[in-house]
Amino acid sequence: MANKDNTILLVGGGIGGMAAALALSQSGFEVDLMEQAPELGEIGAGIQLGPNAFAAMDALGCGPRARARAVYNTELLMMDALDESVVGCMETGEAFRKRFNNPYAVIHRADIHLSIYEEAQTHDNIRVHTDCRIETVEIGDKSVKVTDKKGRVFEGMAIVGCDGSKSVVRQKLINDPHRVSGHVVYRAVCPADQFPEDLKWNAATLWAGPKYHIVHYPLRAGEEYNIVVTFHSREKEEWSVREGSREELLSYFTRISPKPKQLLERANTWQRWATADRDPVEKWGEGRATLLGDAAHPPLQYMAQGACMALEDAVTLRETLRVCDRDIEKAFRLYEKIRIPRTARVVLSAREMGRIFHAEGAERLVRNQLWKGRTQERYYDAIEWLYGWTVDKCLD
Repeated sequence: MANKDNTILLVGGGIGGMAAALALSQSGFEVDLMEQAPELGEIGAGIQLGPNAFAAMDALGCGPRARARAVYNTELLMMDALDESVVGCMETGEAFRKRFNNPYAVIHRADIHLSIYEEAQTHDNIRVHTDCRIETVEIGDKSVKVTDKKGRVFEGMAIVGCDGSKSVVRQKLINDPHRVSGHVVYRAVCPADQFPEDLKWNAATLWAGPKYHIVHYPLRAGEEYNIVVTFHSREKEEWSVREGSREELLSYFTRISPKPKQLLERANTWQRWATADRDPVEKWGEGRATLLGDAAHPPLQYMAQGACMALEDAVTLRETLRVCDRDIEKAFRLYEKIRIPRTARVVLSAREMGRIFHAEGAERLVRNQLWKGRTQERYYDAIEWLYGWTVDKCLD
């Protein structure tokens, strides 16, 4: 039987929710994790993992599983999509690993989720409830209670909303509007035998063009390739996901070099995402409630740090519970104090990177000169604030 006086409710079973379940279990709590989908898993395709993500996964105990499923890149590469020139290149080999004590890699979303879930399954105090769409959230002085669409009631001593960028828990705690970017993302996974031979690079590659960019990299030991295409929509977009149209996609790419243009014609099916984020806020919760991952700080994808920040959140939450001697309210507020400035920097930096990626005219010419002659050490210095995160420093 669950002990509600030692149980923390988690809403959302994605990467952040599963990582939070591990962190809270390691802190000695019981966990009731509620996931709205009928089965656990992840949608989407590939994601990128910086050294900070590996540091967080190692701290949670799921690092070895994720490492075995990841593809390790030799460089992060930005190309100009009009003239095929190199805009910038950060090497991620031996010197990078020595600097940040971890690699840079790419992985399928389902594979990283599975790696965390497998570790969670070794903890008897984590209970997972699927097909559990939360409808009401009640936060009391000493307990919390949620009710799902089937009328099931879950009670505990605290709640953490890990339910993504359209969070029900955030609506209860903050109720702020989202910000539609006007940018549309097409995502697909392409089998290796259908992927252009002259683009089979072991690099996380970005082709920057006027009001668009394309990203590609290998997945699953090179058996598949992830393709992500982003463009500024002509339509008034609503925050949504649906199947994409090849005709729509090609209509946006009249100015593009032949080499990156191949990527637009390789996928059989596309998922279309009209993207949005939220303005950073100064508090995520109150009393016995807080937020984590995209529920707390949903970014645009241009820093490739959404999952990485959720993993950091989970470890930091565990560490604040430790130093606060499991005092829930004190630990939640310390967690927010530490995490809000860092995650806000990522959200705001992502917006600015979108502008840099999509530059046109004279702004494109400026962008293409930004990193000329830059040494690898200068690249590493510039990204130290992000990739240098470790569990030992997470409370600083």
